[in-house]
Amino acid sequence: MKKQQRIKLIEYQTRAFTEGNVEYINDQWIFFDRETDEAAMLDDYLHMEIELARHKRWKKGKLAGEGKIACSDELVFLKDQDTVRIRKSLVFALEKLLDELNDDAFYQFVTTLNSMQFSIYDCIYCYNQLTFVHDEDRKSGVNFIIFDNQEHICSVQHHFSYYEGISDRFEFTLNTGKRMVIEKISS
Repeated sequence: MKKQQRIKLIEYQTRAFTEGNVEYINDQWIFFDRETDEAAMLDDYLHMEIELARHKRWKKGKLAGEGKIACSDELVFLKDQDTVRIRKSLVFALEKLLDELNDDAFYQFVTTLNSMQFSIYDCIYCYNQLTFVHDEDRKSGVNFIIFDNQEHICSVQHHFSYYEGISDRFEFTLNTGKRMVIEKISS
């Protein structure tokens, strides 16, 4: 799996965006989250990926400030009441864990999580033991990850052993009691 394939799998996750509208109030751009009705200064999202709904399509770019979005080939200006969506950030420890997984383990983990109706963006907690054994020759331990998709909770234990061979075992447990275990062993 190439880096581009990993990026595509991450990019097309459900619930990867916070969607809402923007309003120009008192010389400032305000973002209103459609789901929670919370308001935030749009400048809080400076330099983050943002998509603007224009002509029944999403136009992708980076928020440049002062109501401007830097798209690949142009600078687009926001209008009052425009619909936008802002890409959510991954929990830092989960992002690092995903980077450290080999391609097969990465794919198995993400697709299994998705099959259980969860997205990597549903992560509310991640403990990444791999960051503490990074310089050791014999790496083994357990990572703990909690996901909440607002309907269910999923706890994942990732047991890893990287020395004589490569072993990744993921134990998924839902709050309903449903469990799933996947294991990837390489020599």
